Amino acid sequence: MSELVAHIDGGSHGNPGPSGIGVVLEDTAGKKVRIAKWIGVQDNNVAEYVALLEALQCAISLKASSLHVYSDSQVMVRQMNGEYACQSTRLYSLNWTCRKLARSLNFRITYISREENTEANDLARRAVARQGP
Repeated sequence: MSELVAHIDGGSHGNPGPSGIGVVLEDTAGKKVRIAKWIGVQDNNVAEYVALLEALQCAISLKASSLHVYSDSQVMVRQMNGEYACQSTRLYSLNWTCRKLARSLNFRITYISREENTEANDLARRAVARQGP
């Protein structure tokens, strides 16, 4: 798998609250890897970054040469593209880690609407529903 596309989403029920991530990785042949994970009690922005971190780690483990990520988190996308600064120490740490991993790939991240990200969103919601209180 040399070129991958990922749709990612992180969500929490409450802010902070029970949280999950959804990741859909697809190669050029259309083969998909779907990930839905419970990540405990987090805020929504942390969940979005954990979804990105999962996509990056998975792409690297699959020996991808490039990764194009689509996310409906405007804040995270703008922070990753250097348009917004990270004010939170926790987000700064996640941003730094993701940027470091992204350097090992031909990496791009693009904002999309929630309506264009339904599969990743559904995976994140299912992860929370399975593990939440």
